[in-house]
Amino acid sequence: MIKYNIDETKTDEEVLTAAGWAAWISGEGEEKALTHTEIRVERKSGRAVAADVRTLYRSDVIRALGGSESDEMMGFQIRFRKEEDENQYTLIFTSPGGTESEKYPVDFRTVNMLSRQENRHYEGAADMLKHVSRQLIADDFQYLRQFGPRKYAGLVVRRLNSSDRIPAYEKWAKQNDAKADELAKQRKYHFAYEPKISIVIPAYRTRKKYLRELLQSIEKQTYRNWQLCIADGSGEDACVEEVVKKYTARDPRICYRRLEKNEGISGNTNEALKMADGEYIVLCDHDDVIPPNALFELVKALQDREVDIVYTDEDKISMDSSRRFDPNFKPDFNPDLLCSTNYICHLFLFPRSFYEKYGGFRKEFDGAQDYDLILRYTEKAGKICHIPKILYHWRSHYGSTADNPESKSYAFENGARAVREHYERLGIPARVGHGVLAGTYHTMYDWGEEPLISIIVPNKDHVGDLKKCMDSVDSKSIYRNYEWIIVENNSTEAETFRYYDSIRDRKNVTVLTYKGAFNYSRINNFGVRHARGELLLLLNNDTEMIRPESLKAMADLCLREDVGIAGARLLYPDRTIQHAGVIVGFGGVAGHAFCNLSSRDPGYMGRAVMTQDYSAVTAACLMVRKEIFEAAGGLTEEYAVAFNDIDFCMKVGALGKRIVYEPSAEFYHYESKSRGSEDTREKVERFRSEVERFESTWKDFLAKGDPCYNPNFSLTIGPFCLRQETGK
Repeated sequence: MIKYNIDETKTDEEVLTAAGWAAWISGEGEEKALTHTEIRVERKSGRAVAADVRTLYRSDVIRALGGSESDEMMGFQIRFRKEEDENQYTLIFTSPGGTESEKYPVDFRTVNMLSRQENRHYEGAADMLKHVSRQLIADDFQYLRQFGPRKYAGLVVRRLNSSDRIPAYEKWAKQNDAKADELAKQRKYHFAYEPKISIVIPAYRTRKKYLRELLQSIEKQTYRNWQLCIADGSGEDACVEEVVKKYTARDPRICYRRLEKNEGISGNTNEALKMADGEYIVLCDHDDVIPPNALFELVKALQDREVDIVYTDEDKISMDSSRRFDPNFKPDFNPDLLCSTNYICHLFLFPRSFYEKYGGFRKEFDGAQDYDLILRYTEKAGKICHIPKILYHWRSHYGSTADNPESKSYAFENGARAVREHYERLGIPARVGHGVLAGTYHTMYDWGEEPLISIIVPNKDHVGDLKKCMDSVDSKSIYRNYEWIIVENNSTEAETFRYYDSIRDRKNVTVLTYKGAFNYSRINNFGVRHARGELLLLLNNDTEMIRPESLKAMADLCLREDVGIAGARLLYPDRTIQHAGVIVGFGGVAGHAFCNLSSRDPGYMGRAVMTQDYSAVTAACLMVRKEIFEAAGGLTEEYAVAFNDIDFCMKVGALGKRIVYEPSAEFYHYESKSRGSEDTREKVERFRSEVERFESTWKDFLAKGDPCYNPNFSLTIGPFCLRQETGK
């Protein structure tokens, strides 16, 4: 039996791209096995069409279909070009051996929308899958009949708790939630500044149980100067009014208005906003819950009167309110991550004056109306404060975007449009497409220029690595305006100099000789002094370009005025991640995010595959504008080997420039083969001194913590792992 889903189809310059998953399911019950299908494209006439098919690992699909983590890759991305005047094509999924096939028609005239077929997709960013697709219900009944209720219950439990992170998080939450004595102190506390907070809720036929839980959670707030504004678009259904009237009768802070007609999520929220008279607004959904210290923590942040916007961490709550799971521990304000996905979401507080000046929700963005509003308001905000505490519980049920993003597929198109308009308002020429995961976005810039890139590569022997590095860029890169600056440093092998002689005559190659002892910083600074390019790419000789768009993606980022450095995604030869950004402070000084994670794994909240800001990236593949390199004083030469790149990123960040990780720039990194290991007393002492220098120079930053990380994560156990009871 073949099961498949088309998550997304889109066209770009007469090339169609389709992404999704497909699996051949053989056997039943405990004997069930999954195998990927063969995928091909045919014209309407039946003639085969040349297509590029890329397979992807989809652990969510494997779990949902009852497979094992060792099963093959079920995800795919297929690209093919339109032929002549033909618009209609068919994607054909074929089982191994060709005994069975499924067909999916696509038309170039209508593909720029998500699939209209019944949803069968599972979101790849989720760490676990809580519910089974409706397409699989028949399989569940078959399993139940064959193996009985006990085994079926075990299957359900495995799906619900497919990772031990759920109980681990629930334990963490109990330890870190505000305790009774702390809440008692908050109720007695008086701030110097105590603004009224208006909580606005658009209600629509809300289940009474959920509405009561929400209202009770607001009544329990330890901060008392609040107002609740409920706009009810339920029409003739009086379920909401029946519940709310009991609360308004005893608490004048609760304001209720029954709308004449349902205006949709945006319209109903705008009606609730009209009722608000507080200095600040907090957005809340009609079936979610906030903990009792939520408003207290928001007002605590507002004691800094320069703060305009506040947002918090959040998690999900089960339908029966018995379980909390899937925490979203967020970084401090991260504009590039925000353009990749609406990571801010809840809780979100803003001044009522923003609503009055810049308008409320826009109906044309329904499904992504909050994303559009957050983008517009953060553009205008001064100081944006992130509270790294779980202060919102998002109820997760089947059919909601909290648990199944594909259930509101139209929201993705509106989300992409919200990001496009954001760039338009900023005057940045950009196209926004869908990212690797559902509900994420990827930006492509249209600067209309291709400045010269100087690729600076230090080298000592290992010409096989150097040749592979240069050949990969020369043969693959779609960005062609670059020069090579090879900085020779103490090579001894005749083969090395023969290779130098073979490339010297190329117009875009310069071979320089640096005669001093190895010092990575000095060698690169030396190379930069001979660079003609407006852009500099510091590149290790043991790298190999994977994706042809890599140079262009990094260059496009560096042409943004607010960006100082662009970093790439680096993979080990076994296709595990070597670098996907750097967490400053991890392991004492700095550590790579997602190191050794499978390249097929999107990482925590999908961050391994999304463009975002980091405090640092590795100089094994780092691009920077030459003027910024010089303004930062180049690489600090006291860091001969270690931490020179992290220190450089910190200096560029201190200039007010962003350091951006771009996963579509992808290289293999064969990891410092030419330098050797830290195995001598001299090297150990040098490393220790560089650690001490970094810790001294950036003492204050290390004490505050990396703003692109989250203090609830460990700095010792592993990146994006919960801190333990000891605080480690």
